[in-house]
Amino acid sequence: MNINLQRWIDRWVGIPLCAAVSGLDAIVSRIKAPTNADKAPRAIVVILLSEMGSLVLAHDMFARLKTRYPNAELHALLFGKNREILDLMQVVDPAHVHTVDDKSLSGLLSSLWKAITELRRANVDVAIDCELFSRISSLLSFASGASVRVGFHRHTQEGLYRGSHINRPVPYNPYHHISAQFLTLARAIDSTAVPKSKLPVMGVGKPPPHVQLGSALIDGIQQRLAQDFPAIAGKPLVLVYPGGGILPIRAWPLASYTALCEGLVADGCAVAVIGLKDDRALAQELVANVNRAFPTSTDSPVIDLTGYTRSISELLALFHVARLLVTNDGGPGQFAALTPIWTLMLFGPETPSLYAPLTPKCYSFYSQWPCSPCLTAYNHRSSYCDGDNQCLKVIQPAAVLAKARECLAETRVMA
Repeated sequence: MNINLQRWIDRWVGIPLCAAVSGLDAIVSRIKAPTNADKAPRAIVVILLSEMGSLVLAHDMFARLKTRYPNAELHALLFGKNREILDLMQVVDPAHVHTVDDKSLSGLLSSLWKAITELRRANVDVAIDCELFSRISSLLSFASGASVRVGFHRHTQEGLYRGSHINRPVPYNPYHHISAQFLTLARAIDSTAVPKSKLPVMGVGKPPPHVQLGSALIDGIQQRLAQDFPAIAGKPLVLVYPGGGILPIRAWPLASYTALCEGLVADGCAVAVIGLKDDRALAQELVANVNRAFPTSTDSPVIDLTGYTRSISELLALFHVARLLVTNDGGPGQFAALTPIWTLMLFGPETPSLYAPLTPKCYSFYSQWPCSPCLTAYNHRSSYCDGDNQCLKVIQPAAVLAKARECLAETRVMA
């Protein structure tokens, strides 16, 4: 479903529904006996619908929920297209993963009904809504039947109305990394503080453990590459992801990627452009640009791998084969934290202070322009920029190339 349509529905349908549900909740709360706050949760659902990358950043939250409530069933509610990464992390029993189809409005409604029915059948009594001021997720926390509903709340801020049915409201804090805020949501389940996030400081979020992939999968990708692209044999492989996905403003300019790839090829690297099938036109333009800089080369110094991997598992296997990933802010950079690969990540409309991958093997480029970040929890990632993303354009290819050389030198020593 189109992202602008999702925003429209969330605002104009979500606000009156939140108001109605809040009124209903207030009436039920007066009639129903209060919930025993000391009672350990029986079943917890984590609602994290939209962002694949955020699932990786939520790994520590899932782990700590299991430790804090070992006898509680842990469930997850998310968009179906994001399920594979959750299954690979092995933080939730696959039988307790509930998916929503967002490809069409009819599919959305029917899958929501099915998911809510499953959650009510599971007697979920705690819902943790990890979405940033989305109304649909707050409504789902109520519809799940959970008596304890945790989520981000506007508190004293104007706007951002999500109703009053979130009975463990947590203030969103734009100065703390999102992984730390996810942990705060988990801790708010039995917090008695006002606000619920007034809690002792915890340590820095832990990097997620690497996903264990079978050697056959990694060897299979390596063999496919050798067969399909013999020219890259024996060269250190660098992956680049120039796409911006549903938010093109997050993309470093194509000219900058071209200059970077030219420098990497001149250094003797093989460069592969990754992305979905929808990114193919952009990838082919990048490949053509770099090829023009090496007219005497008999084999293409840059290869197009958009749509080449058939699953997230195969993408992670590709990360095991490559030595370095250079990527715009988005899913691939977060997935890389689940593998040994070095990553260079380019931020501009969003900030690494909130969204940098939790791995020591990632370096974030960020220019800190006065208008950045412009994609925030407060505007549903709808930028007010005119499309001229200077925050990314000022990041020089020479600086990225220099850092890439450092990472490649380190991986050469480790190998």
